[in-house]
Amino acid sequence: MRKELLVFWMLLFSVTSANAQVSIGIGLPDVSIGINLPLYPELEPVPGYPVYYAPQLNYNYFFYDGMYWVYQNDNWYASSWYNGPWGLIGRADVPLFILRVPVRYYRQPPGYFRGWQSNSPPHWGEHWGNDWAQRRSGWDHWNRNSAPAPAPLPVYQRNYAGDRYPGADQQRALQNKNYSYQPRDAAVRQHDQAQRVESAPSAPRAGTQGAQQGRDAAPQELQRANQPPLVKPSAPTPSHVQSTPRPDGELKLAPPVQQKSPQPQQRDAGQRQREQQPQQQQQQRETVQRQQPEPKVRGPEAGAQERGQENSRESGQGRGRENDREDAGGRGQDRGR
Repeated sequence: MRKELLVFWMLLFSVTSANAQVSIGIGLPDVSIGINLPLYPELEPVPGYPVYYAPQLNYNYFFYDGMYWVYQNDNWYASSWYNGPWGLIGRADVPLFILRVPVRYYRQPPGYFRGWQSNSPPHWGEHWGNDWAQRRSGWDHWNRNSAPAPAPLPVYQRNYAGDRYPGADQQRALQNKNYSYQPRDAAVRQHDQAQRVESAPSAPRAGTQGAQQGRDAAPQELQRANQPPLVKPSAPTPSHVQSTPRPDGELKLAPPVQQKSPQPQQRDAGQRQREQQPQQQQQQRETVQRQQPEPKVRGPEAGAQERGQENSRESGQGRGRENDREDAGGRGQDRGR
């Protein structure tokens, strides 16, 4: 009984996984489908369709709206470069004009294509079931005279073959530089955006980055904790430091004499005193000039008066000298008697 239940759950799980795989819309461009093209393939247009096919390849290989499309093992794959990497496309997201390509242009048609008309598209509704047919209702009805023009081929990729074939991280840069076409089909644009996101460098999430920084910081903290303490080298003794001998023979260094720099107030006072010295000297010169008597202007009368005063002084001095001589002579006569 247990074995039967186990087998039942395994079958149920496998069916659920298969249904989930069918519902995939656009897969990441990292699927290997066993196609390895050493050179750029020769592509020819499908008459009346905006699609190219590769008549020289043994693959169901097409080009539509700026991308390459391959049908293999009942799945559709797409890529922006002729040799992949390929992305899985869900059945509900395959472009309409890819589904409408006639059977005759499939170079490796599967066995269930037998009996279908070569000039008509495959019977996808019959093959994939009513659910798909209802979701893609009207896919095989269109105005054949209003089909859009095919997209230009990215022939620049012919220069990248063999060992020169670029990786996924370089393909987007080369395409942006050499191929300016933008897809018109909504499904193709969706897959092109998915490839752009996949090829862009992913930024680390905040939580992951913080955890990584924490892991990187832990060994550093442990290493710093195990390191011996650093011994700072002693500063050299300045030349102006004096040493004082001690009784026990050990030299004792006297504290260095620090030269005090003048305080800002002292500097300001000295500067003001220097500025005031020229003013004080000027004031002293003016005071001395004011104290000196002004020179008198002498006229004729003043000159005669001065000459009279000088003559009177001279006559007075002469009479004084005569009187002195007479007095001296009298005193001499008295002494003789």
